[in-house]
Amino acid sequence: MRQVTNPPYPYDRYSAEYVGEPPPTKLEVFEETSTKKIITKAFASDWEGGFRYTVNCYRGCVHGCTYCFARQYHEYLGYGAGTDFETKIVVKPNAPRLLREELKRTRDRMPHLDFSFATDPYLPLEAEYKLTRQCLEVCAEFRVPVAIITKSPLVTRDLDVLKRLSKVSVFFSLPFLTKERSNPFEPYTPVPEARFRAMKTLSDAGIATGIGIAPVIPGYNESDIPGLLERAKECGARRAFMSMLHIDTDSIEQFFVQKMNERLPETRVRKIINTMHRERGGSLRHRSFAERSIGRTEQWDVTVKLFEFHAKRLGFKQHERPVVEDTPAEPAQQSLF
Repeated sequence: MRQVTNPPYPYDRYSAEYVGEPPPTKLEVFEETSTKKIITKAFASDWEGGFRYTVNCYRGCVHGCTYCFARQYHEYLGYGAGTDFETKIVVKPNAPRLLREELKRTRDRMPHLDFSFATDPYLPLEAEYKLTRQCLEVCAEFRVPVAIITKSPLVTRDLDVLKRLSKVSVFFSLPFLTKERSNPFEPYTPVPEARFRAMKTLSDAGIATGIGIAPVIPGYNESDIPGLLERAKECGARRAFMSMLHIDTDSIEQFFVQKMNERLPETRVRKIINTMHRERGGSLRHRSFAERSIGRTEQWDVTVKLFEFHAKRLGFKQHERPVVEDTPAEPAQQSLF
């Protein structure tokens, strides 16, 4: 893995309103070419067959979401789960080539591919590297179904490729309705309105879109759920899902609490922590995989019913995970899920 001495500046192409404010510390970019595989098989109890297949062209994420469960994976590289995750970004320049080689061997057994799992597939660096775009082109060639989860309007750049995919869905992660609500937890992400505009652009072009209200942070953003669903419906989204905040490790918990104390009033921090403790049996962390995205109190039940009521009222298809849908440009195929 080598450090890029003069990496592309990821915020050159777009306004701050479009991609969010750049991190205050210096961004370091490393290129990793030693990896032998790009498709990761990950256990997921709510996926058909119990597994999902993911592609990550990058490690780390400049969006800096304080709640991100993927922060722990940076520790495997010898970095920290805090600001290192946001400022030390690992790029996999050979990802498209590796994907092509793997699909030559497995395409008949590959039910779907998800972009991404450990990072956003449309980091600002993607504007220069175009690795996600190249991988999507490979998927179009091999007719592999694709689901994308992103916080970035940069996905609209690849509309031409998305239209060539046999099956595709694009979900926008939108836990907060306004920039002011988002800032304490998603300091460097595109503002919510920019994500909604991107959702409408894709929907108007015939791409199946959805909204992921994740995470729901008990004691903070439950009240945003109706407005988020209404705005997503206006922008053409067909599907919606939600899940509770899940914190996997001590290091992520410490970072999450530290940033809340820096960015929120003390009374608000206490409310969030106390509410989470009730949902997690006295802890901020879940005790098992089954409890990862759900709560245990009547208050959480009310939140679920709030989501279900408005989703049903607005005509959303509901599910626990993103699914892949046929693009209108291609003949309909039997669902793989």
